[in-house]
Amino acid sequence: MRPSILRLLCAVSAAMLACLAAGTARADPAIVNPAIDMQAYLRVANAAAAQRESHRVSEDDFIRMSHEPGTVILDARSARKYAMLHVRGAINVSFPDFTIDGLRAAIPDPSTRILIYCNNNFSWPLDPFPAKLPSAALNLSTYIALYDYGYRDVWELGPLIDARTSRLDFEGERIPDAVARALEDRAR
Repeated sequence: MRPSILRLLCAVSAAMLACLAAGTARADPAIVNPAIDMQAYLRVANAAAAQRESHRVSEDDFIRMSHEPGTVILDARSARKYAMLHVRGAINVSFPDFTIDGLRAAIPDPSTRILIYCNNNFSWPLDPFPAKLPSAALNLSTYIALYDYGYRDVWELGPLIDARTSRLDFEGERIPDAVARALEDRAR
């Protein structure tokens, strides 16, 4: 065999072995990061899930509770989606900003009643409320995080709602015409 062909075969073989090795990489259990604790997260998630079952409310109960003194409506979507359209009176703490300081600045008292909703509570309009996978719904991670930070009086809007027919009041920069008409009709 010629030396040039032999070198080419060696190079191709080495490249193939490198690809195979990269595809079989395994997680190293020796890697420790004290700032990330999956086992603690799973324990908290299970405890929060148990409480959440009795803390999901209807649209009517959500509205009634939202008018009671000391109640906070929390929207954890991005600031951009919140600005487009949100439940009237809601505050926005985007989920990436859920930190000890960020939450305490927005909701200083962990005993405050908090009402939450997310994209997956609204079937329309999709621009401000784009659907996520049911298992990735923002309500789930929001509820778990609030529970982990010590907020226990958290109530989640339960049903899937069309904003055009909802009894909730909305506000924002981009209220769709159908929602605006529904709000105007309700005001009459």
